[in-house]
Amino acid sequence: MRVELSLGFLVLMCLFKETTPCLIISEVNCDNPRLDTQEFVELYNDGTNPTSLNGYTLVFYNGNGDSAYRVIDLSGQHTDQRGFFLVGSAELTPRPAISLPPNSVQNGPDAIALYGPNWDPVSEGGHVSGVGLLDAVVYTSRKSTEGADGLASVLTPGSVPFLEDEAALEGDESIQRCWQSENLWTFYTGPPTPMWVNHCPPPTPVSVWINEVDLGGPDRRDLVELNLGMANRTFSLVLYDFTTDLISSSVEIFAEEAAIFTVPVDTAALAEPRSAAFALYDGPSTDFPKDGPLSHKQPIDAFVYSDSAHMPSESLTETLIPGRKPFILTESFHTAGVHASRCGVTEWTRDPGLFVTRPRSPNKPNDCVWFQSCPLNMTYSTVAGRSFPSIHSETDFLLNEINTNTPGGAEDEEFIELWHPSGFRMSLDFIWLVMINGQNAEVYYELELNGYFTDDDGYFLIGSAKVGPDIRIPSNIIQNGPDAVVLYRSKSPPSQESPYIPRSGLLDAVVYRTRGSDKRLSEITQALTPRQTPLLEDISTLPGDETLSRCGTERLKLHAFRVSSPTPRKQNDCPTKPTIPPPPEGLLINEFNVSNCTVYQCIFVELIGPPLTPLNGLVLVFFGEDAKEWSVPLTGSTRKDGLYLIGNVSNADQGLPAMDQLKFGAVLLSFEPSGSGVYGKNSRSLDWLVLSDDPKLQRILQHNTTRVEHIMFDSFSRCESDGSVLWVTSQETPGLQNLCPSPAFLSSMNVCLQRKSGTGNCDREELADLLEWLCNCGITSLHVKGVNVSCEADILDARGHVLAVSDQQREQITDTLNNNEITCSPAKELLVHGAGSPVSLQVGLVLAALLLFALGAALFVYLYKKRRPADYLSMQLSEQVETPLEL
Repeated sequence: MRVELSLGFLVLMCLFKETTPCLIISEVNCDNPRLDTQEFVELYNDGTNPTSLNGYTLVFYNGNGDSAYRVIDLSGQHTDQRGFFLVGSAELTPRPAISLPPNSVQNGPDAIALYGPNWDPVSEGGHVSGVGLLDAVVYTSRKSTEGADGLASVLTPGSVPFLEDEAALEGDESIQRCWQSENLWTFYTGPPTPMWVNHCPPPTPVSVWINEVDLGGPDRRDLVELNLGMANRTFSLVLYDFTTDLISSSVEIFAEEAAIFTVPVDTAALAEPRSAAFALYDGPSTDFPKDGPLSHKQPIDAFVYSDSAHMPSESLTETLIPGRKPFILTESFHTAGVHASRCGVTEWTRDPGLFVTRPRSPNKPNDCVWFQSCPLNMTYSTVAGRSFPSIHSETDFLLNEINTNTPGGAEDEEFIELWHPSGFRMSLDFIWLVMINGQNAEVYYELELNGYFTDDDGYFLIGSAKVGPDIRIPSNIIQNGPDAVVLYRSKSPPSQESPYIPRSGLLDAVVYRTRGSDKRLSEITQALTPRQTPLLEDISTLPGDETLSRCGTERLKLHAFRVSSPTPRKQNDCPTKPTIPPPPEGLLINEFNVSNCTVYQCIFVELIGPPLTPLNGLVLVFFGEDAKEWSVPLTGSTRKDGLYLIGNVSNADQGLPAMDQLKFGAVLLSFEPSGSGVYGKNSRSLDWLVLSDDPKLQRILQHNTTRVEHIMFDSFSRCESDGSVLWVTSQETPGLQNLCPSPAFLSSMNVCLQRKSGTGNCDREELADLLEWLCNCGITSLHVKGVNVSCEADILDARGHVLAVSDQQREQITDTLNNNEITCSPAKELLVHGAGSPVSLQVGLVLAALLLFALGAALFVYLYKKRRPADYLSMQLSEQVETPLEL
């Protein structure tokens, strides 16, 4: 039974001469049912056997502390005649060369490492080391998936530890080494095979692949065997001539059922029979006429072969087998031909490295041997002083830099740079790079990255030959836009899920455009980067070339990118300390026309501010149902009258992109200091109009719902009143002064209204509510700002002047005010303004108090004089003194 492939192949570190034997850890059984009496570690040597193991050491590491718990010196031992060597439980059959007590091999998270001669051995209890390392397997269990990360960072850096699933098979199971392609290896779970070849079952095709190729027969009629797993499809097998890169012939195949069958291909017309290519495509053979050019349509599978003297062109290999090498023919081809069988256990296609020379096995499983190559050329040295991150962290690969449009017509410096945020060497197994056409939302290029690793800093480059990439792709293959570049983690081609914008396994995406090319991007934008404006790779930004460079780590967020100078395999050209410019001052939303729109073209937003104010960094954000969001970056500046109109109307300064609904809950004017044109967490809100009380929208905006009291007309207009601001509904006035309540449309008011029980504060807002209930003509508190309001019991008295926005509204208001039922009658006047009036009562009390005070003062003076009569005798004597005496 085949079990899930582990993420990553084994990193092997060998620095031997060509005559050095290839010794590897081929199988490990660390967990047996019951008493663990069948544990073992199997080594295998592909070379001259028996082979001496002098100087070799086997070290068992504990994932808890990353230290050695057992060290076995293999000196004095040797492999058997077939190349096997066994260390294991004493009760194991066949009997191991070195016996161990039961339960000696820990279940995991742990590791087993093989070290070569001429190294400083690790002693028991010593810390894990990569010095002298030849081979290693790091494994874990479902109970503890993260404990082996420290061991993996030293022994198999960048690869995920193998998960030994004890429930995978009925009975016992082991970890078995299996060959993938070229010098790539991986591990499978299978039934234990001590001292025997591993159980590595061939994979099963999901769609179709090339299974065998028979080349160089006497009549030059070669055979290609296809293995089909999907029926009811039309395929074409195309033969390419190396000398011209043109189509030599094509054969159409219609699959009625899943099967293995052989297709004859005539290679007699080839100018050089020792070099050619087979490619398998979807579609009829009429799409691939004889002498037609090399198709840039992506093949399902391809097999490219040559001898050492006739290598294929770079254009052909980059198109058919990007990142892989052709199958090299041996000298025997000239006399006996060659038969190549697919024997690698991996699921990927378009890789001649999966094939080895084996006898034919028509309509049967291929006759493959277990061991195909020794990966001695895989060398890797850890960087001193660097601490590797946890492999099981939530970080995953990002699109880091994209160059889609280079100067000149050759477009030979295009590239896409991937990056792992850990900044370390990481396996790219199960990572797919997909390019999607923005015009029809179809996948136009798909690249599998299995078997590759990033460099020591986490970078991986895909692009034209001129930039020195890790995988070369044809020049001018990355379209200029409007398009998308997408990154997936998937075990199968994402296009198999859907040829239109696959969604499963999505890691990261960049939707980009050129000037004036964003009109048909709504579908891929909504699917990949919803509510964001596609990036513009502006070719006029820099004097030379430019790229879209990531300057933030937020996944699927386009505001993390900047237009900057190309920096392949280096840190992006991002400002280390970005200067945050101040937002433009005095800009406000002045009018929003959307309430009664039935067609998209009627929507517009009008801003108002100081004349000729630049709008750099401003973003207009629309929020729809379920808090859906659309960001619209603003360009240019306000007009001489301070207005700026955004919408698809005749006099607009800027258009609006397509949005999938006409019912909006809010519009927000924000300032994004990064200049990304996308509303984000660092954006600063400048003004808003919130019409919905949706809790989700309230949480996002953290603003109270704007008070729009009565919706009668199409447009929400901003009006001012005594320093406070209130929105009213009026007829739309794009590019003109708003229609606000004005003294030009005046009506006199003297009414007494019946108040609604339990509502109102006896103010102008209550008056506006009562009048609107009667009038239904769009009256707000702004219309009655010049009216005096008083209340008694359930009667509201209003006297003054009512404003209107137009003659029509004034007529409606006047008709309502002339209603006899609300005109103040004498009884109502008496109730509101009579003796019972609280104000009159207070005035009367004050006057009465003053009158009483005056009367009291007069009475006091009168009584005082009455109690003190005049002294006439004193008065007469005084008068006599004043008269002079006569002598």
